[in-house]
Amino acid sequence: METDTLRLFVLAADKLNISAAGRELGLAPSVASAWMSKLEKSVGADLLHRSTRKVALSTEGLEFLPYARDIVAREDAARAALGQGAERVSGTLRFTAPSTFAQLYIAPILPEFTKDHPDLRLDMRLSDKQFDLIDGSFDLALRNAVLEDSSLRGRKLADDTRVLCASPGYLTEHGHPETPDDLQDHHLVAFGNDMPHRMTKDDGTHADFEPGIGRCNLIIDDGHSHKVATMAGAGIAPHSLWSVHNELASGQLVRVLPAYTCVAETALWLIYPQTNVLSAKVRVFMDFLLERIGKSPAWRASIL
Repeated sequence: METDTLRLFVLAADKLNISAAGRELGLAPSVASAWMSKLEKSVGADLLHRSTRKVALSTEGLEFLPYARDIVAREDAARAALGQGAERVSGTLRFTAPSTFAQLYIAPILPEFTKDHPDLRLDMRLSDKQFDLIDGSFDLALRNAVLEDSSLRGRKLADDTRVLCASPGYLTEHGHPETPDDLQDHHLVAFGNDMPHRMTKDDGTHADFEPGIGRCNLIIDDGHSHKVATMAGAGIAPHSLWSVHNELASGQLVRVLPAYTCVAETALWLIYPQTNVLSAKVRVFMDFLLERIGKSPAWRASIL
């Protein structure tokens, strides 16, 4: 099983076009097709379904793809160690991130990255729903979560501080809670589920934000919609500081129980499959995000 053939398969899987993948490697369409057939015969499975109209990954191809990527990445890393790597990073980088965070912090700086790396194609999947890295053949992901999966590795991008917020209009109508116990008399908005949030006070005492004890009429699993509903006066809700620091500064949102901060074991992590060598394309994008976002998070100087 030759690495060049595996490289052709990885490119064909990314492009869903064997001829286009072959052209990128300097192969004629007939040669690229022959290489793919030879690889499939070698592994004993059809990796790509072909028709006159399109190419699609087979079930076996989906399962085989992460291993092929790993082998190709290892060869690239080995060549780079010997000074034989390409001068410019190229290929396709599959990246997934929460849509709300990406809209605020990643999308605005993408032109800078693509200008510096014109040969690298970013294939991004942005959703507050988490995709499986292995099944989705992602090279890198941004997650605001606890890094528990032993099959993943990661670097911390930033802390994920969370605070309780409400709109000025809501607080004018319903009053400001003075203690956590007062929350049971308020409309509460939960994100994705109604699990309690542990809160800690400046003096070290603890309390819980429990949507179930109040009038929790809204459970929203989209970060932007969650914030918009809070700003519209839906109730009191926990929000990541990175999501609401501008609204807090402008007065569109107001801290509730400002002496308390939600205790979150989560952080913003850049994660990648453990089986993969940290390829050049992953490293340059990760370093870019760490430098432009993680080095001095825009929300760090916010009201705390």
